[in-house]
Amino acid sequence: MFSVRGDAELMARAGHLFASVRTEFACAARDLRTWSQPQARAAVGRQVQAAGTGSLSTRKLLSPVALADEEDRAHLRRVRGLGAQVRISASRLPHETILIDRRVMILAGEHTPAGREYTVTTSPLLVEGVRSLFEAVWDTAADLEDYLRDEVPQLDEDGRSVLRALSAGLTDAAAAKRLGLSLRTYRRRVAELMDALEAGSRFQAGLRAGELGIPR
Repeated sequence: MFSVRGDAELMARAGHLFASVRTEFACAARDLRTWSQPQARAAVGRQVQAAGTGSLSTRKLLSPVALADEEDRAHLRRVRGLGAQVRISASRLPHETILIDRRVMILAGEHTPAGREYTVTTSPLLVEGVRSLFEAVWDTAADLEDYLRDEVPQLDEDGRSVLRALSAGLTDAAAAKRLGLSLRTYRRRVAELMDALEAGSRFQAGLRAGELGIPR
């Protein structure tokens, strides 16, 4: 067992371990920042790509915080498309870690101005103990697409009609007339729609609907 400070030292001391993965690569992190520095992220990325060959099982377990940014969501979808399994856990992750072939474990410590401290161990007892925790959380976590699907706001037909009117670029008066609503009622429904989609503007509401795959 040994500890290092920062991604550069981690890769210098343990980079060869990433290249020697044979059957299983598992990663648990609160968000995409834990292993975000170029060297560490490139190493993780190589294992994700290797998953597409069918010779390697690659799993990523993350908290919902990892989905807060649309760019991160898109990244995780790409990772999943390459063959990796991605799950989201509502439970607090006990450790941010990488597990390699049930023989190596890399634990990430808290972030500090000097960089994260990483602990690397091949102790069978410690590796299997943390792996058991990983498996317990993994079994209760949701598949990425299932989690995102459940997160999508459920709009009724009235909401979709308002969304279509917004997408058509109609004035409020024209949209209200088309939908058979008073101007006040139409504007209230627009406000409700924006709130449901967590949009700060009508334009953002249209973009957000498209991102979530909500039919117009």
